[in-house]
Amino acid sequence: MNKKHKYFLPAMAFVVLLGLQIGATNAFGQAPGPGQRPPGQGPGGPGGFGRGPSLPPIPIAGDTTHSLSIHFTPATAIKKAPDAKGFIQRWLVLEPVKKNLRSNSTITESYLKTTFAVDNFSQDYSAVPKNGQTVKIGDQDLKWYALDSKSFNFNLYHFSYATNKARAGVLFWLVTVINCPEEIKNVRIAAGVNSGGAFWLNGQEALMIPGDKDIIVDNVASPLLTLKKGRNVIRVAVINGQGMCNFCVRFIDEKGAPVKNYSISYE
Repeated sequence: MNKKHKYFLPAMAFVVLLGLQIGATNAFGQAPGPGQRPPGQGPGGPGGFGRGPSLPPIPIAGDTTHSLSIHFTPATAIKKAPDAKGFIQRWLVLEPVKKNLRSNSTITESYLKTTFAVDNFSQDYSAVPKNGQTVKIGDQDLKWYALDSKSFNFNLYHFSYATNKARAGVLFWLVTVINCPEEIKNVRIAAGVNSGGAFWLNGQEALMIPGDKDIIVDNVASPLLTLKKGRNVIRVAVINGQGMCNFCVRFIDEKGAPVKNYSISYE
């Protein structure tokens, strides 16, 4: 090998090594993209333990305008049937009540009962508010919306985002009206709730769901109930500390089949 090539090869190796170092510096120096964690950081911070640094909130994909129309449609005066699998999609939903709640671990049954007694728009659990009505809970003025969910579940996180309200440390109230042409006996309220909450039928508590649960269809079910002929009122409360928040609910019969022979309205 001549002297020219002898000195050229080490020089080439140095250039390649320098290029790799610069590339690595740039890669690790970039901020993480949407939904990514910084390099080497686990779910709870470096190494996956403890509390990591606070990252800026990431908008819901495809919705930067805080629009209700992406996940909901305004309810109309025309009565609505449950969906093909019996899920109730039409609800009056109140803007979220802000709570000093930083964790879902405190959502015990006693906490729920105390919260529902204090931060309540009405102690009459058969009351049906008006669409667009504003009510005062504590020092908060909150508005009711009559909405149909585009999905089988009602996503409260999406509702809060669309209305530009708090999405963590919040309590939601919802009401709907079930219209039965005939009495329907031996049915159960079957629900899935992402977080904790409760369901009432015609003023009587049917389900209390403490703790922090994932939303699973028919995850919990009430004792056997009767839907009376005519108007029946369902009230729902869902409370969330952190994370996503939504629920799904339907009536099932004694064999677990969906009950669908009724209509739904918001008044």
